[in-house]
Amino acid sequence: MALVSAMALTGRTLPVVHRCLRASGAIIPGSQLISNFRCFSYNMAVPDAKTGLLFRQMFDRDTCTYTYLLGDRETAEAVLIDPVIELAARDVALLNQLNLSLKYVVNTHMHADHITGSGLLKLLVPGCQSMIAEASNADADIKLKAGDIVRFGQQELQVRSTPGHTSGCVTYVMHEHSLAFTGDALLIGGCGRTDFQEGCSETLYKSVHTQIFTLPQHYALYPAHDYQGLTVTSVEEEKKHNPRLGRSLKEFVQIMEDLKMPYPRKIDASLPANKVCGLYNLPDDLAAILKDAS
Repeated sequence: MALVSAMALTGRTLPVVHRCLRASGAIIPGSQLISNFRCFSYNMAVPDAKTGLLFRQMFDRDTCTYTYLLGDRETAEAVLIDPVIELAARDVALLNQLNLSLKYVVNTHMHADHITGSGLLKLLVPGCQSMIAEASNADADIKLKAGDIVRFGQQELQVRSTPGHTSGCVTYVMHEHSLAFTGDALLIGGCGRTDFQEGCSETLYKSVHTQIFTLPQHYALYPAHDYQGLTVTSVEEEKKHNPRLGRSLKEFVQIMEDLKMPYPRKIDASLPANKVCGLYNLPDDLAAILKDAS
């Protein structure tokens, strides 16, 4: 399996990471960074040619967002999870390179830190459909509910409702491959903020503990963001080492209240556009890109 390597923390990338950390609430003291984010030796089931799943993890340096490309090797049908509008052309180029046909563009929630690439991808790849949770109150071709199954080729994504960061967050689980895509509900050694978009710390805690931590211990977990140069974790590791969600509910709620988060730098541009699938309410430069693609 080919994966994007962990981001090198060079002098040029450190300011980007630090900005993302502060926006997400992931900044922690250096001593905790050493103890809680040490390097793990992963021994998890990962997709490869034998499983029939083609897997790629891609990174947006500006917003520290991961986009996931999943393809079925037998039918060449594919899905993209959490695409970023500025990188839609990259995603299409990779689809073409791998001879994949994009069936669905899927979001884990209505993002506040970037504009989804769903709308632009629908223009660049006619016939593909967008998906998002019905509870997000955002536009999409298909509205998802807990228990739904997203099928592409021989592959399946199970939809699990994991609100708390936002009211419409979902986690996508691939039981056959022992992995899940957790969005912002659960990050590597952290979690999404809970102070906007109908966020609720108590709801997030319960979502993670009942919908993610109940998965088998060896399941690999892929988040929507990472700010430390890490790419993947596991159910077992997060239950043991997550400095927020490994605490009691009362402690977790207090931790989240004490974060005192700054105003998200892209929320004013992102939310209006993401409510309409990234097709409208766009900044002028991005609106021009969509016009050219129409």
